[in-house]
Amino acid sequence: MENPNLEQQPAPETPKKDPKNSGIIEKIQELGQTNVPDMGQSNIHCMTVVGQIEGHMQLPPQNKTTKYEHIIPQLVAIEQNPKIEGLLLILNTVGGDVEAGLAISEMVASMSKPSVTLVLGGGHSIGVPIAVAANYSFIAETATMTIHPVRLTGLVIGVPQTFEYLDKMQERVISFVTKNSSISEEKFKELMLSKGNLTRDIGTNVVGTDAVQYGLINEVGGIGQALKKLNELIAQNKPSPEGDVVQ
Repeated sequence: MENPNLEQQPAPETPKKDPKNSGIIEKIQELGQTNVPDMGQSNIHCMTVVGQIEGHMQLPPQNKTTKYEHIIPQLVAIEQNPKIEGLLLILNTVGGDVEAGLAISEMVASMSKPSVTLVLGGGHSIGVPIAVAANYSFIAETATMTIHPVRLTGLVIGVPQTFEYLDKMQERVISFVTKNSSISEEKFKELMLSKGNLTRDIGTNVVGTDAVQYGLINEVGGIGQALKKLNELIAQNKPSPEGDVVQ
């Protein structure tokens, strides 16, 4: 029997979830950034490639990774969104999966909208093709880029076809880099196969100013110079009053 003298207390209200805040938290967890292409505030979209570029195999959870299945849809969205007029791609990566890195590079290189890359800290290994894929590239004075041959980890079948496959994959990387930068194929191969520069590996560690001298990167600079250049490219890409693109 209920006591009629006791007042019934209302049930405590469960806090309502703010769909906007939960959406932002979800984006931070999934993509490491607060907004995907939503250009209510700016006509430039900033994208980062950090840590290790993850390929078809998922890396351990303690590894900081860039997943190509996140990057590629964003690049498609940037290309389709009329409000976005330019892409700023910031790199601080140790490299990673060759095919995933080349896929991202080809996407950036084939975009119709102006793009600028900025290497901060490091743009190593397969990060090199991504760094040169844009219309114009910058590197911080203290940043480095490690150029080395293509390697495989795990089970390797010791037959001539395996090494032929590796050689063809390496040629794809060399071809893309030399096509999208000013470095010659001979110089790039020389840096790639150099002995004595890396303690336990073959290759070369190229610092910011050297990357520019070799023709790998266009200019030494930071975020200010990169944004200034991107705005210049956007202005050149806009159609003139007569309907032609401003050159």
